[in-house]
Amino acid sequence: MFETILQEIRRYNRIILHRHKKPDGDAMGSQLGLKHILKENFPEKEIYVVGDGAGFFGFMDDSVMDEIPDSHYDGALAIVLDCGAPGLVSDDRYTKAAKTIRFDHHLFVEKFCDEEVIDSSFESCCGLITAFAFEQELRINPLAAKSLYTGMITDSGRFRYDSTTSRTFQLASHLMAQGIDTTSLFRNLYADSLESKQQKAQFIRKIQLTEHNVAYIYTSLEEFNQLGMDTFAVSRGMVNTMADIKGVDIWVNFTETENGVLCELRSATKNINPIAVKYGGGGHAKASGATVKDKEEALAMLQDLDDMMRE
Repeated sequence: MFETILQEIRRYNRIILHRHKKPDGDAMGSQLGLKHILKENFPEKEIYVVGDGAGFFGFMDDSVMDEIPDSHYDGALAIVLDCGAPGLVSDDRYTKAAKTIRFDHHLFVEKFCDEEVIDSSFESCCGLITAFAFEQELRINPLAAKSLYTGMITDSGRFRYDSTTSRTFQLASHLMAQGIDTTSLFRNLYADSLESKQQKAQFIRKIQLTEHNVAYIYTSLEEFNQLGMDTFAVSRGMVNTMADIKGVDIWVNFTETENGVLCELRSATKNINPIAVKYGGGGHAKASGATVKDKEEALAMLQDLDDMMRE
C-alpha cells in the first residue's frame, strides 16, 4: 500500500496536510514530520500544513499552521494524519481536494479518504509515517526526525504502553541517528512549572472511585472557567493524574465545556474503545475519547465503564 501512496504523492504538485483537532504530540509530529520529509525529497512541490493551533505543542519547530484560500484545494492532494473519524479532522476543506489520503493508527471505524493506510499495530501515527519513509527510501532530515520522534514518545507513553514493540525501537533508533537533542525535547514535554504542579495537585484531590474502582474526575463548566486553563490542559492533560493507582484498571476524565463534556478514557488492561465508540468517539483499545452532550450522558458512560469492571 505504501507504494500506491508514494505514486499519488508524486502525481500532485500541491499537497495539504491535515490532522485531528486539538492536536497532541502524535498529530503534530506526524503532520510536521511528513511535511519535512516531503520538502526534503520533493523540493519542487508546494507543501502546506493546516488546522487549529498547536497549543501545548507550540514548542515544536515550524508548528505555526499555514493559512490558505479554498482555491488551493483545486487539483491538490490532501493527506489526513492521525485521525479516526471525519468529524475530528481539523479544517474540513480536505474534502475539496482532488484526491485524499489518510494515514492512521487508531482502530478502524470508517473509511473517509480515497486511499487509506490504517494500521493499529503501530504505537503512533509517527511510527507509521517513519515506516513509510524508510520502506520507500525517502530521506528523513533532522527536523522531520525530531517531529516524528516527539510523536512516538508521547503516544507510547515514553515507550511504556503495551503498543510499544521491537519495531518501535528500531524506527526510533533510525530517527535518533539524525541527532535529536533529547534533553531539550524531554524538558519541553515534561518539565512542569510550579503552577502546573499545583494544578495537578488540585486534580488529584478531586479523584473519585466508582463501586468497582473506576477512577474519575469531573470538572464542571463553572470550575473549568475558574481554572484559566485551556481545554487540552484540563482534559487530556490531566487524565493521567489517575494512572498507576493500585487497584484501578480504568480511569476517565470528564471536562464540561460550552460545546459538551469532553471524555478522556484510559485503561491499563481493558479495551475501553467500544464504550468510546458507543458515545460517538473512538481511539485506541486502552486510550480513547469522546464528547457527550451533558453530565447525564457522561455519567451513563461512567456506569458503562463500571459495568465493564464488574464483569
